[in-house]
Amino acid sequence: MAKIPPRGTPLTKTAPAPTIAPAAAGHPVRQLLAASVGNAVEWFDWYAYTFLAAYIADQVFPRSSGNSLVPLLSTFAVFAVGFFMRPVGGLLMGAVADRHGRRAALTVTILLMGGSSLLVGLTPTYAAAGILAPVVLVLARLLQGLSVGGEFAASTTFLVESAGPGRRGLFSSFQYVSTSIGQLAASGIAALLVGGLAEGQMNGWGWRVPFVIGALLGLVGFWIRRSAHETRSAEQQQGERPGLFDALRHHPRESLLICGITAGGTLAYYTWTSYLPTYAELNTDIDKAEALLAGTLSLAFFTLLQPLGGLLSDRFGRKPSLLFFGVGFAVLSVPLLRAVDGSFLSLLLVSCAGMLLLTGFTSISAAVNAEVFPARVRAAGIGFPYSLTVAVFGGTAPYVGTLLKDLDRPGLFPWYVAVLCLVSSAVYLRLPESAHKELER
Repeated sequence: MAKIPPRGTPLTKTAPAPTIAPAAAGHPVRQLLAASVGNAVEWFDWYAYTFLAAYIADQVFPRSSGNSLVPLLSTFAVFAVGFFMRPVGGLLMGAVADRHGRRAALTVTILLMGGSSLLVGLTPTYAAAGILAPVVLVLARLLQGLSVGGEFAASTTFLVESAGPGRRGLFSSFQYVSTSIGQLAASGIAALLVGGLAEGQMNGWGWRVPFVIGALLGLVGFWIRRSAHETRSAEQQQGERPGLFDALRHHPRESLLICGITAGGTLAYYTWTSYLPTYAELNTDIDKAEALLAGTLSLAFFTLLQPLGGLLSDRFGRKPSLLFFGVGFAVLSVPLLRAVDGSFLSLLLVSCAGMLLLTGFTSISAAVNAEVFPARVRAAGIGFPYSLTVAVFGGTAPYVGTLLKDLDRPGLFPWYVAVLCLVSSAVYLRLPESAHKELER
């Protein structure tokens, strides 16, 4: 006869409590704030360069007597060079996030961005320093590219891993909410400076102001991120650390998939959110201040759309949202860009129409990317192929558009956008639906 245990003794041995990711201890709002504030600061600095490209061109590069577009082309070339550091940043900072934690990587990226922003603000003019001026600018942009590439890898992973059940799309949308807030601030400050300062003041010192502000905001972002909760699970922290190239070596198909998902989206994004005011200036007689104002208003509209897009994808899936974006841009890019006729209203309407379509991609980009890779190599797995694709197609968008104008072929640029979005749409059609699958922790 079996011996009866004393009262209060459990009849069976209890299993140990399941280990939960440290993110579970973090308040959702605090997690969102930690990722979003730092991300907004990162992108404020990055986009200030785009909006003030014309002024930077006049001060940092020598002007050719034969072609007035040469300094602007040089400025956009430096913009593209910064993008080509992003894959390096995505790989290195993604590895830091996978090996040492998401919060550690986010801390490094915000400090890098603040320092490089200050360097842009202190760049000497070509008249004062000669060839040293563009050299300093290139160095600053390389550091910014390193930081931004690492930021996307770490913050994408951090945001999606912080989400509760059925809320990955919503949390994902704050990647571009914060990006847009940073861009909106950069655009708004640029518009205020252009509208409030004389041309000589803008060329002399006004264009430097946003970069000094960005450096100060970097310190604020650093302070806020110190209170974030780590989202890497205890199993990952205790397990073997992944190698630098483990994601590429063991998940080549997933890496290529990230490239296909991103190609059309990044080209459309940088065309509509960064290059469109300059495109309007180059191809019509629209006033520079009006072009910046139209861009600022459409960005505010875009920011408000992001959480709605994330919520809809949590309810109905990722594929419908992605196809709404991809097919929409493939069909409408050419007529929309041709509709820009030099008036403020036409530019504003074209901007807002593109932003609506773009939301199908931007609001869920972070979630889609995170759902492709396993947790162990998620940050580095996302960071490198995503940033490489952005460098090839997104970072070169202003340069390609300006170059086609210089070659007297501006009508080819809208077709370039449409074709690449069509290619990405073919990838979306074959993408397995992942909205309702549990995320590996």
